Amino acid sequence: MPGTGSPVSPHGDVPHPLGQGGTPGAGHEMRLPAAPAPTTVRTPVNVLTDESTITRWTLDNPMGLLHRRSVAVTRNDAPDRPARRVPAPLLRPEGFTMSAHAGTRSFDVVVVGLGGLGSAAAWHLARSGRSVLGLEQFEFGHGNGASHDTSRILRHSYHRPDYVRLTHHAYADWADLEQASGERLVTTTGGVDLRPEGSSLPLDDYWKSLDSENIPYELLTGEEVTTRWPQISLPEGTTALYQERTSIVPAARSVAAMQRLARASGATLLDRTPVTAVHPTAHGVEVVTPDARYSAGQVVLCTDAWANTLLTPLGRTVPLTVLDQQVTYFEPPEPERFAPATFPVWIWLDEPSFFGFPCYGEATVKAGEDCGGPEVSPDRRTGTTDGAMLDRLSGFMAERFPGSGAPVRSRRCLYTLTPDRDFVLGTVPGAERILVGLGAAHAYKFAPTLGRMLAELADDPALAATEPYTTFRLDRPALTDPGHPVNWMT
Repeated sequence: MPGTGSPVSPHGDVPHPLGQGGTPGAGHEMRLPAAPAPTTVRTPVNVLTDESTITRWTLDNPMGLLHRRSVAVTRNDAPDRPARRVPAPLLRPEGFTMSAHAGTRSFDVVVVGLGGLGSAAAWHLARSGRSVLGLEQFEFGHGNGASHDTSRILRHSYHRPDYVRLTHHAYADWADLEQASGERLVTTTGGVDLRPEGSSLPLDDYWKSLDSENIPYELLTGEEVTTRWPQISLPEGTTALYQERTSIVPAARSVAAMQRLARASGATLLDRTPVTAVHPTAHGVEVVTPDARYSAGQVVLCTDAWANTLLTPLGRTVPLTVLDQQVTYFEPPEPERFAPATFPVWIWLDEPSFFGFPCYGEATVKAGEDCGGPEVSPDRRTGTTDGAMLDRLSGFMAERFPGSGAPVRSRRCLYTLTPDRDFVLGTVPGAERILVGLGAAHAYKFAPTLGRMLAELADDPALAATEPYTTFRLDRPALTDPGHPVNWMT
């Protein structure tokens, strides 16, 4: 019965699609080892000023003042991983010289673009023993792409089983990043997907996909939602899906953490260094910047909205739609009602589709419209607030979250969409030493996982013939057939 989902824990022995250990091939099932027992830690709490803490609130006086208290937070550590393999000799062709000393112009791998995916790839490549150069066209910590600002959603709830399957690895890899960095990065709030009556977006795709991976959930009526969270006002006939492990991860802070870990593992990272061309050579790849040329055994392109700048000269253009997305922060008069301990992450499944967060790092709630921005060139943006988008979102928030308060600021970011909104993760046909990672505007939750997958693909090109790499390859029909239908559902 779909009302409660499966009671089986998602942290046990689950299929591993990423090719860790053994030799991938037809009929060969990869499995993660069972996760260790949960570890209990104690942490001070202050959600409105420190996004790295876990929120708990007490209202134990007549004035309703907030009191901080220490709480026990249970987390699941990442499953043990097998030792990383030594890079295959075939990836260092005869005539290619690697040098890792300061000032080198030759590296095992050059990573172009150091947002979420690129920083994760640089970290995983460097921790595996590769010499790595990472190049970022803007300054570190910039707000020109899709990996800046504060909160992103980490969730199991997806409309397809293959993505739900991948979320097992996302949670494990975020735990790995927390352990490696020594930072608390995952704040668990629970999440509710809200579907009004008559919506064309089917909620049953979500619970059926969760069932396929034995992930527990609750199906709720609108009345049950508003009873549990009176901050929400819903139209009659609304149904909902609640998943308790939905969490918040910090975008800018986790990018900085992965960059720090990459450097600690020996990577060289340079900002304000745009790449103007990549040229396959007889012995690897040449990477060209305005001031230098670098030799690499392989190149990983994580340039998102700028992907075709380097791909088109290689004879491969990806059909991308780039939207200038906008999120807005609202200031609730009673922020304690929207604290992560008492208010969930939410997604509104309708057209238009909206999403939002509890207070995180400050006494505001963040919300936005999915795929609601105008199409733009990434180099021709004003950065100003879009009044129509703000009015549309503000009206929705006033109606459905009446205590969320007035908007206080908006921020822009890029949505880079493929026609099927699947990731791009693979090698360039005809230039297999060049790899591409692109997140299709829903990948931040998977950033540590996709970075690891890129590093593993660089180490073992045979993985390209296995799932999930085959789903995300550059030569799939959605990226090669001009008549392929567009579907941006996630």
